[in-house]
Amino acid sequence: MQTRETDVIVIGAGAVGENVADRTVQGGLETVIVEAELVGGECSYWACMPSKALLRSAAVLREARAVDGAKQAVTGELDVAGVLRRRDAMTHDWNDSSQVEWLQGAGIDLVRGHARLSGEREVTVTAEDGTTTVITARHAVVVATGSAALLPHVPGLAELEPWTSREATSAHEVPRRLIVIGGGVVGVEMATAYAGFGSEVTVLARGGLLGGLEAFAADAVEAGLRELGATVRTGVDVVAARRDGADKIIELGDGSTVAADEVLVATGRVPHTADLGLERVGLEPGAWLDVDDTLRVRGVDWLYGVGDVNHRALLTHQGKYQARAAGDVIAARAQGRPVDDAPWGVHVATADHSAVPQVVFAHPEVAAVGHTEKTARDAGLAVRVIDYDLAWVAGASTQSDDYQGASRAIVDEDRGLLVGVTLVGPAVGELLHAATIAIVGEVPIDRLWHAVPPYPTVSEVWLRWLESFGRPTT
Repeated sequence: MQTRETDVIVIGAGAVGENVADRTVQGGLETVIVEAELVGGECSYWACMPSKALLRSAAVLREARAVDGAKQAVTGELDVAGVLRRRDAMTHDWNDSSQVEWLQGAGIDLVRGHARLSGEREVTVTAEDGTTTVITARHAVVVATGSAALLPHVPGLAELEPWTSREATSAHEVPRRLIVIGGGVVGVEMATAYAGFGSEVTVLARGGLLGGLEAFAADAVEAGLRELGATVRTGVDVVAARRDGADKIIELGDGSTVAADEVLVATGRVPHTADLGLERVGLEPGAWLDVDDTLRVRGVDWLYGVGDVNHRALLTHQGKYQARAAGDVIAARAQGRPVDDAPWGVHVATADHSAVPQVVFAHPEVAAVGHTEKTARDAGLAVRVIDYDLAWVAGASTQSDDYQGASRAIVDEDRGLLVGVTLVGPAVGELLHAATIAIVGEVPIDRLWHAVPPYPTVSEVWLRWLESFGRPTT
């Protein structure tokens, strides 16, 4: 057994852990990062990056076919093998050497193995060969271990060896028939990708698609999946699963069955904290970590939970945002510097509460930030809803011969502030950051009149929202 001491220990070398470690090192603290799998984590190898690689080629092909003059040049079908090659290149064939080099260049020390909390500020790392290293932190331990796919308790389902997001994003063969259980972002995006590949996709969503987003966005995505040839069944319960020869059979509550070659389970996430030693510090194993806005675990002043493990916003970009705040506040506390923990301060993750941006890379794309109409009303705001058809914006007609889209702006009339935006249509994710800035910056509606959108672009929807809201007269 080896022992060592350092200022900060970060458990998990995914995008979130890397960002925490980078900030603590830049803050002058010696930092060790521990990783049991690949440096770069879920986003780099099994989530954000490979999934978007799988989606992009078919999306580009659809866009070309929607523009006269370009569609005539499209003479072939999607080259699925080429898509998979591009995905493999984007994941570096699941080789993390370049990420390890980045850690070395940033001055972050990597220890490979499985980490468990073994005492106060103490982590025991067990390597693949069984050797152990006990590391003690002088200041803080950060848990950035992310989350894993939830496998629902359905009789027979485990025996089917179902795919999770990991298998769906790393597959090297495309199934002829695919069942997707779950209507969240992962389910919708993978259904879109595999329908684009030509698979016969069936989506089974008990609670409908994209819960938590505006209903009109979910409806558009459902229509888009059907357009791609997928079958979408909402309001159905999966009650059992079994094999019938080579077929994987899903039994539904209404007595019907669906057969496929592969089954993808995308029904939610669980925290990667079951075998982390949380019980050694008085916390429940397998639980989400309850943190304050500086990402410090409540009740354990030296422990931080950053990214998915705190269940605040299960999005890579939001986890990286939290990581920067956590890394900076750990350095400040270690060096006795003032902590800026007021809302929107440098050491807090205030945006987690009401300014979280997200993009669903479906057909069509959905982009949203801040409140929906429902959450705004539930929060007691004086809500004004402004809906505008994106196809009516002049710039949309230059993008596609049959542009289809929708938009909604949510305004708090008492304060004259934009508090939520949802956009549906081709590439609307690239429009979202302007809305995020307006919401985070609390830019008054009166001032937004002076932010002139260029013509002809789809961004002109901002002017249409303002015209619908009404120009100030005083």
